[in-house]
Amino acid sequence: MCGIAGFFDSGVRAPTVIPAMLDALGKRGPDARDWRGWDENFAATREAPRHALLHTRLSIRDLSHAADQPMGSADGQVWLVYNGEVYGWEPWRAELEAAGYPFRTHSDTEFILNGYQHWGLEGLLPRLRGMFAIGLLDLRRREVLVVRDRLGLKPVVYYPGPDGFAFASLTRAMLPWLPEGQRGFSAAAIDAYLVHRTIPAPLNVMAALRRLENGHYLRYRLDDGRLEKQAWWQPTADPGDWQGELQAAVELRMASDRPVGVFLSGGVDSTVIARQLQLAGHTGLTAFTARFAGSSLDESPIAADSARQLGLRHVIVDVPTDIDEDDFETIVGDLDDPFADPSSFPTWYLCREAVREVTVVLAGEGGDELFAGYKRYRKHLRSVWRQALRLPGDPFRGGRLLAESRMDWLTAYALRFSGLAPAERRALQPGAQLQPVYWRGMAAAAEQSDPLRRLLAVDMDNYLPEYVLRKSDLMSMAHGLEGRCPLLDHRFVQRVMGLPDESRFSEPPKAVLRSAADPVTQPFDEKKRGFNPPLGQWLGTSWRGRYPGLGARLREHTGGGFDAGAVDGLCADYLNGEHRLAERVLQLLILDTTLGQLRALGAQA
Repeated sequence: MCGIAGFFDSGVRAPTVIPAMLDALGKRGPDARDWRGWDENFAATREAPRHALLHTRLSIRDLSHAADQPMGSADGQVWLVYNGEVYGWEPWRAELEAAGYPFRTHSDTEFILNGYQHWGLEGLLPRLRGMFAIGLLDLRRREVLVVRDRLGLKPVVYYPGPDGFAFASLTRAMLPWLPEGQRGFSAAAIDAYLVHRTIPAPLNVMAALRRLENGHYLRYRLDDGRLEKQAWWQPTADPGDWQGELQAAVELRMASDRPVGVFLSGGVDSTVIARQLQLAGHTGLTAFTARFAGSSLDESPIAADSARQLGLRHVIVDVPTDIDEDDFETIVGDLDDPFADPSSFPTWYLCREAVREVTVVLAGEGGDELFAGYKRYRKHLRSVWRQALRLPGDPFRGGRLLAESRMDWLTAYALRFSGLAPAERRALQPGAQLQPVYWRGMAAAAEQSDPLRRLLAVDMDNYLPEYVLRKSDLMSMAHGLEGRCPLLDHRFVQRVMGLPDESRFSEPPKAVLRSAADPVTQPFDEKKRGFNPPLGQWLGTSWRGRYPGLGARLREHTGGGFDAGAVDGLCADYLNGEHRLAERVLQLLILDTTLGQLRALGAQA
């Protein structure tokens, strides 16, 4: 896991740009940092480069400096920066060595570099099993390639402007390079955040930037500045031995030269992973569980019992009931763009404590999207009878129920886990051009014949990569911790897609996974309590000082896009007892803080 960045065909930048970009990526790669620069003719230079690749490294495989990046080919014609982890590549090493490619390390980085030179991009990508964001400079072909992994575990932000091309792991790493006149915010992205509590790809909070969609790559041609985007992977059902593929996915993710642990909740997914570790003989590992002490949401006793049965050492991490202003500012900064999942806060504390003992953790993300585990699927399917019907009228007027009835059935699915309702968004942004949703892939999802599969398709394109995995990546990398997700191994995903519907979509959900967790059964006998924090305590006490002037600040940040009175009125309603508004208020507080931080960083650049 690392931080990556690069820029090409750019004008002269201040000498502080590269250090500032590396600083922004520093938490993602605390073990090493370096960069390579080239002049306008691609002669190597460390003085005012027109082109550069940058990298900060979290060392996991081959801890020597020989595996540091940027990594170049023997002839200096191909250069690589890479964030992620690729598994099971070792059998191809002999083929590459026989073809004359040297291996000075046992890192997956060197495999990717050599594999690209031997097979080309189209031949390499099918051989990459894991999570990755890759930047390649190929001076032979005069092009730059930027790749995002199949399911979106690793992030990529890029600049597609007329005056060059740049990319990075984080929006904040782009700001020092971004031309001064290109640092404005995107009104569409901000409204998308109000709908979805995150900003789905390809939107970015900075109007000049884009987020690369999962399963896509970019090709930037150095000779003419042309930028192309290409989809390179779509999941396809592959019936077969799903349990064997799950065991392989877990075992492959134990490859590490640093200590490995596991996140263990009171739920099915993480327990299944822990059981597979035990079956593979990985005993004595440490399991980490977050706890809200004294809360009805505390799952730590269930997790402790599972850990005992599986022979795991168990560490309980108490999440503070009082998050001070400094931690709030730090966590929001680590979220990079506006992002308002309340569970980000306990996840940040869990990762902070876990990294004191391990550098890699296995986690259970992906099970709900694969096996239709969310309650909202069942709730929305109750209204499937009206999928071809919608009431006339403006969905931005009236309550949620009326708004839902004025949208088509698939679009209305957004309201099952949205932030602000359409009418609330209109009240906050009275002059803005609003869309009901900002998801991608809606047309393709609508072509699915089965209603449940339509909802799953929407989530696989949007909620999973830009919400679930975004939180997982940013909160772990904020502490230099690598998170690995065996349930999102693409081969296992395709095996699950090949299951008969009666096995995959059971009631209760995920019943098919129970056989992979035997004999541990307690998590399946208990009602899932979720990972929801004491938000009322934080909003009503810890962060109460953030309300004065909130509306005026949001109006200023957005160039008059927000109605200050509407913002302050919504917050006043919450503080006067309208507790249902808690997550909406959290969205506004995070938006204010994020936009303020980004403006300050832009002013410093």
